[in-house]
Amino acid sequence: MRYSGPWTWMIVGTLLGVAGSAIPGVESTAEAGVVYVVRAPPPDRVEVRGEPPGPGVVWVPGYWAWNGADFTWTPGMWRAPEPGFRTWVPGHWRHDRRGWFWMEGHWR
Repeated sequence: MRYSGPWTWMIVGTLLGVAGSAIPGVESTAEAGVVYVVRAPPPDRVEVRGEPPGPGVVWVPGYWAWNGADFTWTPGMWRAPEPGFRTWVPGHWRHDRRGWFWMEGHWR
């Protein structure tokens, strides 16, 4: 399914705002495909990596994801790099005047 056009983002933003406002003191808004959350994510969890399952795999750390109403932990995992890449740049939450927003992780 593909989303496009200003009406689609207005609807998505409204739905996210309603979901986020279902919990007192928690709000979220969508602007140009970015979801802003009013409160900060919890501190990252300490994860046990264990041994890599094979040569060349890279640890991709866990992170707090926003589900529209609260933060949920997504555990880290070992992953093989995408062709032509070696390094994983972890995703992270950033803050600006509108709130907290997620910057996706990517291969470099």
